[in-house]
Amino acid sequence: MENGVYSFLPLRFELTAGNCHDYVKGYEMLQNMDLAGKYVIADRGYDMNNILELIAKQQAIAVIPSRKHRKVQRKCDWWLYNVECLFNKLKHYRRLATRYDKLTCTFAAFLSLASILLWLD
Repeated sequence: MENGVYSFLPLRFELTAGNCHDYVKGYEMLQNMDLAGKYVIADRGYDMNNILELIAKQQAIAVIPSRKHRKVQRKCDWWLYNVECLFNKLKHYRRLATRYDKLTCTFAAFLSLASILLWLD
């Protein structure tokens, strides 16, 4: 915790094709993780019924804002919802923000290096 604010750090990532929606891979990643008693923090793109059911089934707490089109809006702990801060930290590296690398392997390598640097900071 730095200055009274939780610092969110990357645990794992997986690159997908540009035409694949993030929630598909996110659901697969969540299935392979032990979530019991933990917070699952994600953006509105992961507000899908199957993801929310998986999180509840594993006895975890979803900190995912409701999509605008939902008739019933869930409460969200906005103080905990600082996932965008992680992406802002990663975007400080110009190479990631502009997607300079053309090859997937070099982009993934630099993303790994930037994530390590965040953990060491």
